[in-house]
Amino acid sequence: MMRKKILAAALLLTLGLAGCSAKGQSVQTDLIGEDEAKTAALTASGVAQDNATFTKTQLEKDDGKTYYEIEFTDADGVRYEYDIDAVTGTVIAYESEKKGTAKTQSGQTTTAASGEIDEATAKQTALDDAGLTADQVTFVKVEREQDDGVTKYEVEFYAKDTYTEYDYEINAQTGAILAMDADAENYAPQTSSTVVSEDTVKKTVLAKVPGASESDLKMRLETDDGRQQYEGTIIYDEMKYEFEVDAYSGAIREWDAESVYD
Repeated sequence: MMRKKILAAALLLTLGLAGCSAKGQSVQTDLIGEDEAKTAALTASGVAQDNATFTKTQLEKDDGKTYYEIEFTDADGVRYEYDIDAVTGTVIAYESEKKGTAKTQSGQTTTAASGEIDEATAKQTALDDAGLTADQVTFVKVEREQDDGVTKYEVEFYAKDTYTEYDYEINAQTGAILAMDADAENYAPQTSSTVVSEDTVKKTVLAKVPGASESDLKMRLETDDGRQQYEGTIIYDEMKYEFEVDAYSGAIREWDAESVYD
């Protein structure tokens, strides 16, 4: 009888520990090693191991996810930063920057990282897809960005004859088109060289914010890519409104609203 009680107690203890394990922290899955994490980063970047100088390999944990922070520089001086999932070996985040090169801004020339296409190639890829040539369009934006570990170019331009706006997202590593959108609404044809009056534009934008008056409005006439437009803000009732209005047609091209506390 005593032996049966001991066996029963042992069984209950085993089941209790199993229950605690299920309800508490999960058992740590085997992690990949530093060398595997480095290899994953090199493979994603396209940099050969002989050309890479590693400056950081560190295991981190954030929001329950364990990952390696990998930093290295290639022979051309391009610095890479990768976050590699320590369980699956996949890339969580990625960033690269050539030493001495400023971050990409609209209208500036970007130095592409090793293995990436440059701005000129991204622009030509978008033009070829749209069936247009450089002299048929006006470029509005060309920016190199990182999103969810993918480096891409955002290319925006409009056709001079139809004023159709084209937006492209192009993979900086492969040159593939990730997304494309064409819209004829944002750029109305310029049928006159005469701009609409400030008073007309004020009435247009104030009509979108009931209760606001001219004292809440600031506005100026600007020139962008050879076209004139009114740019301004309205601050009223704890909200800030920013707008762009085509100076020739009087049409609102952009309108953004946010709390003044944001």
